[in-house]
Amino acid sequence: MKPYASARALADSAGILLNANESPWPPAGDGGMALNRYPDPQPSGLKARLAELYVTRPENLLVTRGSDEGIDLLVRVFCRPGIERVLICPPCFGMYALSAQVQGAEVVQAPLVDAGNAFDLPADLADRADGCRIVFLCSPNNPTGNIIPAETVAALAAAQDGTGLVVVDEAYVEFAPETSMIPLLARHPNLVLLRTLSKAHGLAGCRLGTVIADPVVIDLLRRIIAPYPLPTPTVSIALQALTEDALAAERAHLETLAAERDRLTEALASSPGIVKIWPGTANFVLVRAADGPRLVRDAAAAGIRLRDQSAQPGLDDCVRITVGAPEENNALIGFIREWNS
Repeated sequence: MKPYASARALADSAGILLNANESPWPPAGDGGMALNRYPDPQPSGLKARLAELYVTRPENLLVTRGSDEGIDLLVRVFCRPGIERVLICPPCFGMYALSAQVQGAEVVQAPLVDAGNAFDLPADLADRADGCRIVFLCSPNNPTGNIIPAETVAALAAAQDGTGLVVVDEAYVEFAPETSMIPLLARHPNLVLLRTLSKAHGLAGCRLGTVIADPVVIDLLRRIIAPYPLPTPTVSIALQALTEDALAAERAHLETLAAERDRLTEALASSPGIVKIWPGTANFVLVRAADGPRLVRDAAAAGIRLRDQSAQPGLDDCVRITVGAPEENNALIGFIREWNS
């Protein structure tokens, strides 16, 4: 299939621009961003900075509207409706299954195993993945916080070589950077990684993610991505957030969040209403409460929003708690001490 050729894809933005039916005048409040002009579909400056940050090459990147778009593009390119199968490992991020269902692909489940203080992949994962076009993994996993070993991913990618993709969602990898699967990419062309600027980088409102993969995979995804996926202000803000000074401030924030996660975990462990805790390695804590839905309702009444995970397989009465700023965590700890006492 030939991709749609946008005006910016056919020609750059130099010279007199009469090729895209744009207004010649910028709008009020433009601030010099030239918002009357369509943006570059894949800005070279942003791709170069992300490639540097992710220790890869620009040709291995496709910048998307958050990781959600990357997931959707992968399923639409590689899964024929009513024919292909997609494997997920619940409890996990809900968009993997939803994107597969929208495409008409069968969803195969290989549920995580509760090993006591952490969740593990099932021992027969490779057998369950056999015949699946895409295997979705997440490390650190949302909502359980567990890490998937690199050797497990490498073995699965080798087993799926020639038949399917192994997609590892690394949305939270900045909280455990030593666990990134980037080094595996050169040996496994069917391995795909997803990154986002929404979590550690604090750009959830900008909706900016990245697919990292073999250039052949990237070329296929580019054939169906929207002509202009990246708004000009989003790109500008992202570049500011990825300067060395900004990244230094981010590292300080990550250190604070790690310390706060430990403090919050300790406080939760002393609460009689909390039955079990999975602290994980990201910016959230998963707990099992005596009554999870009631904990979420009572916290909301106190002005604190938590996420009920009870609908996920194996997570009855479980609640995911995001680690906030110290003062926000103080409020939560004060609430927890009084709750169910």
